[in-house]
Parts: sequence; structure tokens; C-alpha cells
Amino acid sequence: MVQVDGILFDLDGTLWDAVDGICTAWNRGLERCGLPPALKAEEVRSCMGMLLEDIAARLMPDLPPERRSAVMAVCAREQADYLARHGGTLYDGVEETLAVLRERCPLFIVSNCQSGYIEGFLSITGLGPYFTDFTCPGETGKPKGENIALLVERHQLKHPLYVGDTQGDYNAATAAGVPFLHAAYGFGTIDGEVPAVHAFSELPAALDRLTPP
Repeated sequence: MVQVDGILFDLDGTLWDAVDGICTAWNRGLERCGLPPALKAEEVRSCMGMLLEDIAARLMPDLPPERRSAVMAVCAREQADYLARHGGTLYDGVEETLAVLRERCPLFIVSNCQSGYIEGFLSITGLGPYFTDFTCPGETGKPKGENIALLVERHQLKHPLYVGDTQGDYNAATAAGVPFLHAAYGFGTIDGEVPAVHAFSELPAALDRLTPP
């Protein structure tokens, strides 16, 4: 076993839960586009971790692709505006635990979101100082696995760890060749046995189990 030299985090379902706010914002976006604002929180929750184009296809299957993309772009702008003002709900112990982890290694965020979403999260929560870098498809045009690999390469990480809550997170980390830790308190489940934490505050102890004393 070797010492983890960088932890990369998913955002939604791992650092905070913003589903209710996202649902409100997306319904505003639908209404602006002349569509029924009828989305429910559980529908939005089921989309967390997906790329925006895949979310649009799931939520608006009867619209042509070009129309779906246009509507989703409006929803994304509404989301960014709403969350920048209202935020989401941080999981218990996030800031305290990040402070502990930051003393051990650099911290990063890689999320499947539009440009500006991570910046809004860091601004409204005040957590920016804990993170060294972040990226997303809105900045790179690349899927999550490639974005994980991008930050690993950019910061010359030799033994990174990715923390996420969904099967998509696990698949992306695996594609990037990065070990995965399941945030089992979040939105998703993983097919198969993987290391897991059931609260964010368990992360330092989980690292101790993954690395030598």
C-alpha cells in the first residue's frame, strides 16, 4: 500500500445535496421555454452524475435533440443563478473533514456539470481555500473519466483517489485508472464490492485503512 497523494471529489451527492434547488431551477427553465414545470425532486435525483445531454434525453424524450439541448441550456442557466443565491445542503462534517484531509494531500473536484457550477459551489459555501483545482465537461468538453485523468496528469499525482456516489463515478474513475471510494450516503449504489464510507466524516479513517500508518 502507498500514501494517497491527491483526493478528487464528485460534487452532487458527495459534497452537498442540491436536488431541491436544482428541481426548482429546472422547472423555472422549463416554464421559460413554454413547457410544463412538472419535474419532481426524485426525477432530478435520478439524473445526478449524468452529462447534461443525457439528462435532457431522459427528462425530455419526446423533444427533438436540438430542442432538448436548447431547453437544457436554459435550465442550466437557471440552476447556476438559483444555486449561486441559495446554495444546497452540505453533508454533515464536510468543512471540518476537508480541513483535516487538506493537511494530508491536495484536494480536487471533478464533476459532470456546466462551467460555473463548481465556482458557484465554492463561492457560496466558502470552501474554495480547501481545493487545489477542479474541472468539468463545461470547461473541457470531455467526459468525467477523461477529466479525472486530466487533473491527475496536470498535478502529477502518482497515487490519487476518487470519491463519488454513483455507478457513473465508479466507471469514470475506473476508466481513468484511479482507485475509487464510494460515498454511500449519497445518491447512488455501486454494482460490486468497493471500499465505502457512510458519512463524509469517515473519510480520514478510510484513508488510514487504505494507506499504511
